[in-house]
Amino acid sequence: MSGAFRPSPWTTGGHRQTLLGFLCRRRLAWRLPSEDVVVEAGGDVRLLLRASWQTGPRAARRALVIVHGLGGSDAAGYVLATGLHAWRAGWHVIRMNLRSAGDSVSLCARLYNAGLDEDVLAALRAVSLEVSALGLVGFSLGANLALLALARRASRLPPQFLGAVAISPPLDLQECAMALERPANRIYRAYFMGNLREAYRRRQRLRPDLYQAGREQGVRSVREYDEAITAPYAGFRNAAEYYASSSAGPQLASIVHPALLLAAEDDPLVPSTSVRRWRLPASGGVRREMLRTGGHTGFVARTAAPGRFWAAERALSFLEGL
Repeated sequence: MSGAFRPSPWTTGGHRQTLLGFLCRRRLAWRLPSEDVVVEAGGDVRLLLRASWQTGPRAARRALVIVHGLGGSDAAGYVLATGLHAWRAGWHVIRMNLRSAGDSVSLCARLYNAGLDEDVLAALRAVSLEVSALGLVGFSLGANLALLALARRASRLPPQFLGAVAISPPLDLQECAMALERPANRIYRAYFMGNLREAYRRRQRLRPDLYQAGREQGVRSVREYDEAITAPYAGFRNAAEYYASSSAGPQLASIVHPALLLAAEDDPLVPSTSVRRWRLPASGGVRREMLRTGGHTGFVARTAAPGRFWAAERALSFLEGL
C-alpha cells in the first residue's frame, strides 16, 4: 500500500510541483539490462519497446507497460522513476515508445497523436505473449491513450490484462490546448513547441514523401501545430475534430476494466474541471483521485519511488491490488 501524498510545504503549488518533478528525475538513468522489442502494429507502423525482464520464467512475474507523454520517450524521467520502482517490486518493465518517439524514429517516422490507441493495444498484445498478467501506466498524452484503449478496445485487450493507471490525463484535449496558451504557461509552451518543431523536421527529412517541408514554420502553439500538422496528417478536417475524436473523457463511462485516474487540482496544463466532469462507470471499477497539489506529472514528496515520484508508488499500489 502507498502512503498518503504529503509534500513538504515549500514544494506545494502547480508550477513548483511540475518543475521540481522534472528536476528531481532528470538525472535518472536506466542501467538495468533491456531488450529492444519491435512490434509490428499494422501497415508500416513499427513500435519500439524497451523490455527489462526479471530472471526466471517470464510467466511467473507481472509486467508493467509504461506509456510516455507528448515529447517524451522511454527515457523520460517519470517513465524511468516508475519503471525502476516497479522493477524493485519484482515486475517486468516494458517502456513503450509511441510511433517515431525517441530511438524508434528510424523504425517508423510516422507521427503519433493522442488518438492512436491501437498502438497501445498492439504493445499490450505483444507483451501478453510472454507473461501471465500485465498492467498499464500512462502519463499525460499517454494517459489519454491508455484510457482510450480501455474504452474503445476492451474486447481486444489480452485476457492477462489487469488494469490501468492514468496520471495527469488530458481528458479534454481542446480545454488542455487552450490552458497551455495561458501566459503563465509560456515556459511549458516554449518547451513543447521546440520539441514538436524539431521532431517534425526530423520526420520530414526521413519521409519527404509523407510530410511537407516547412509546415512547422510560424506555428506558435500546440493548438496551431495540431491545426497545421497533427489533424491533417491523421485524417481530420481540423484540430477541433481531432480533439473531439481523441479525447478520452467522453468515453470513460464505457470502461469495464479497473482503472485509476490520478490528477492534481493545481495542474497548470490539465484543468481540474477537465478531469472532474466526466461520468464514471456505475460499476465503481474506475477511480478518480484528485489531489490538492501535484502539478503536471510532478507529485513530488517523500516516497519509496526514485526521483521523489509519489505517483509511481500510488500507481503500483493500485495495480498490485488487482
